[in-house]
Amino acid sequence: MNAFLRRLIIALLLGVAVYGVFVAFTGYQRIREALSDFGWWAFALALGLSSSNYVLRFLKWEFYLARLGIVGVPKWDSFLVFLSGFVLTVTPGKLGEVFKSAVLAETHGVDPARTAPIVIAERLTDVIGIVVLITLGSLGFSGGLFWAGLGALAVATGLVSILWPLPARVLFAALTRRGGQLGARVPQLETAYASLRLLASPATLLVPTLLSIVGWGAEGVALYALLQGFSQLTSLPLSLFFYATATLAGALIPVPGGLGVVEAMFQSQLIELGGVAEGPATASMLMIRFATLWWAVLVGFAALGLLRFKFPALLRQKPAV
Repeated sequence: MNAFLRRLIIALLLGVAVYGVFVAFTGYQRIREALSDFGWWAFALALGLSSSNYVLRFLKWEFYLARLGIVGVPKWDSFLVFLSGFVLTVTPGKLGEVFKSAVLAETHGVDPARTAPIVIAERLTDVIGIVVLITLGSLGFSGGLFWAGLGALAVATGLVSILWPLPARVLFAALTRRGGQLGARVPQLETAYASLRLLASPATLLVPTLLSIVGWGAEGVALYALLQGFSQLTSLPLSLFFYATATLAGALIPVPGGLGVVEAMFQSQLIELGGVAEGPATASMLMIRFATLWWAVLVGFAALGLLRFKFPALLRQKPAV
């Protein structure tokens, strides 16, 4: 558990530094003036919309577990296990959420090699959903096509690399011949790859992708609500576009939680394309990041605490993932 806490502390310090730079460049007084007239109902709504995305993403998790034939996990336990993965949301591409596979293994004895590929499938459908939102938000606004194209390329590359079995077979054969620790793990890798191919099949992509579109769209609406709280007139399609492009950039660029990248895109797009004043733009950026990224981390720790209350031995030893 200490390793996870160290990573989180480093991410928190990085976040404080990043936000401090934005506040310094914008000016504390401008942000304070913007907040003086802010309607705090908008922040409460943003938290609610963000939380609704977590519920929809849990439905994806349950869908994937069912597709893999994993049964016998009580729904409440499954919900807490899923939310516990948010503890490592501030990892590049959120791949640290594979942590929930380790938690599920410790609490209900499910082989993590079977469930770890769910994280990759989740990211894949998330990117597809975000690309759809970018496309919808960029109708009549050509600047979004660049990011939509990057996202589509990432999706296509991921699908080809997953569904074309030859490279994986060659790799597994090479690792087996080499032997050693990697060679000994080939059976686990083959199990994980089989699960991943099942989850990335066209028949399995539709429902999770629809849930991703609605879920991430809700967080785009959260940004719109915050802007309304600052009495800014940015349209809903443009708000969806800003949120989706910044989220995609944070996913594609391997920095913890997209820190620095997402914030810079939010602020620049709000000011340059949305016509939002600098003070409200920076304040909106800080609020949407707390209502999505950091709220998720807090929810993750709360869920992990409840799980440790029910399973006292959880994470006493280093999890094997």
